[in-house]
Amino acid sequence: MPMPTEERVSQLVAGLVERRGFDLEGVAITAAGRSQTRVKVVVDSDSGVDLDQIAALSSEVSEVLDEAGDFGETSYLLEVTTPGIERPLTAPRHWRRARGRKVRVTLRPGAPQPEDGDRFDARVGAATETEVALVLGGKRKPHRVTVPLADIDRAVVQVEFSPPGAAEMELAGGVAPGRPEPGATDSVDATDGEVPEPVAASTEGIVE
Repeated sequence: MPMPTEERVSQLVAGLVERRGFDLEGVAITAAGRSQTRVKVVVDSDSGVDLDQIAALSSEVSEVLDEAGDFGETSYLLEVTTPGIERPLTAPRHWRRARGRKVRVTLRPGAPQPEDGDRFDARVGAATETEVALVLGGKRKPHRVTVPLADIDRAVVQVEFSPPGAAEMELAGGVAPGRPEPGATDSVDATDGEVPEPVAASTEGIVE
């Protein structure tokens, strides 16, 4: 039996995710060994998501997929998770939730350049549906500029290994509600050398 597409799984779970107060940020389906499929569902919200919420949603998503029967008798591993640290910002809500974070920005060709060059690091400030405040200059000379979202070709949140300066964080307006402080949870764990993973819960499912 062919596997359901990512679009199909998105359609199946989108209503449930929305009713629980989350945004569906993406679905990925990959092989997890020769006889199992991994289904990854990424969710987020303006107020953040904790492990208990993720675990409850994982159980509900699993029930929806089992009832739909699209996987037939194929075993699947469901992972419901939040976006990773180094994630691209592609919608206004992503910018709102990234307030206080450091991002690497690439401007579209021909867009006005607030810094030398069309690629630079900045700290995210307040964002609307059409523009975002960016704090440039780092800890030494922080200053705020406003950039239209339409001028940004790509922006990716950066891992930070030390806390930001107080002045740049003040200009950014602090960290978005429910989000970790930059530099505090991004640091590499000395025991395993890995950056902490996003909040996630996994469930195994099979339709009999």
